Amino acid sequence: MELARATNRSVRLRNRSALLTRLFLDGPLTRQDLVRSTGLSQPAVSNVVADLIDEGLVAEAGAAESDGGRPSMLLRIAPRFAFVAGVDVGETRVRVELFDFAMTLLASIEYPLDPARTEPDVVAGHVLAGIDAVTGEAGVAPADVLGVGIGVSGVVEQGVEAVVHAQALGWDRVPLERLISAGTDLPLHIDNGAKTLGQAEMWFGAGRGARHAVFALVGSGVGASVVTNGATYRGASSSAGEWGHTTLVYGGRACRCGARGCLEAYVGAEAIIERYREARRGRAAPGEDEESQLAALVAAADTSATARRVLDETAGYLGAGVANLINLFNPQRVVLGGWAAMALGDLLPAVREAAGRQALRQPYEQASIELCRLGVDAVALGAATLPIARFLTEGGVRR
Repeated sequence: MELARATNRSVRLRNRSALLTRLFLDGPLTRQDLVRSTGLSQPAVSNVVADLIDEGLVAEAGAAESDGGRPSMLLRIAPRFAFVAGVDVGETRVRVELFDFAMTLLASIEYPLDPARTEPDVVAGHVLAGIDAVTGEAGVAPADVLGVGIGVSGVVEQGVEAVVHAQALGWDRVPLERLISAGTDLPLHIDNGAKTLGQAEMWFGAGRGARHAVFALVGSGVGASVVTNGATYRGASSSAGEWGHTTLVYGGRACRCGARGCLEAYVGAEAIIERYREARRGRAAPGEDEESQLAALVAAADTSATARRVLDETAGYLGAGVANLINLFNPQRVVLGGWAAMALGDLLPAVREAAGRQALRQPYEQASIELCRLGVDAVALGAATLPIARFLTEGGVRR
């Protein structure tokens, strides 16, 4: 009897998970749509949907268009059922955003970081202050927040508590989850920022419909998320995707990680700005931070041969890096994201051309190379989906 009850509960949770996932990613949908997309029977769908409506998780969203006969009712995830926070811990700022359950942005705040002094306790303090700020601005009680997702540079070692290894930041086994949890009772979900960007683009952006894709994050540093058969590839200790620290030029430019010739040492924003400074015999690009300096370099390319040459070289280096991804992983899509990639968006045709010269012909012809569709908020948005992904997998049961 106990085994039968456990089996029935397991089946019901699995059915709830399937229906909630479809509604979250593809809704609003009718009950008939859910039958077709999940393979569940009409009675099973009706019973589970009735429970989800009673719990306030699913709401009716009006009648679907009909060619005749009784119209079907559309269903969607109830936007105010719960809220989630997403955090982008970059190298120049911490961005904290609050979303409702339909992933509508409700509030956002940023805290600048000094790249030379990215202390873990300072970052943790910004995250905690940001959570208080966005929930306060939106009038959301902490009890209504499902969880906080955090995307961070470096390798995130998952365990009882997430530990971050980020050589470029000078972080070695930083117990970031412990530092943040000391100031909040909200559930925390921490992952690499390139991976959260990849999840956001898979769910809502340029990755939708693809089963094999690579999402490259180009900011101050460089990383990637590899999705194979619909799942993020993590490797033995979740460090897979450190594309920025693959070797582009043996014995080449010094990288922040301590090695030489890494891709990041050529196409990371800091490296591009430094190459421009060297080309101008020590004269730095105008601007107070990396974003304004890179923008100034891009603007100067219309009139400056030096700026144009640096950007052309950057497109070539980036194209070679993309070709390596294509040769290694045979993706359907390569998506370039991150604030620096967006700033360099006009280079996309040149990047494609360079990748075509370096990649094997057959896998290159199968792959598209495009910019991310979610802009600079993709890391925070993807981080906010981390608690939702757990919630959907567990059948919509809050732990």
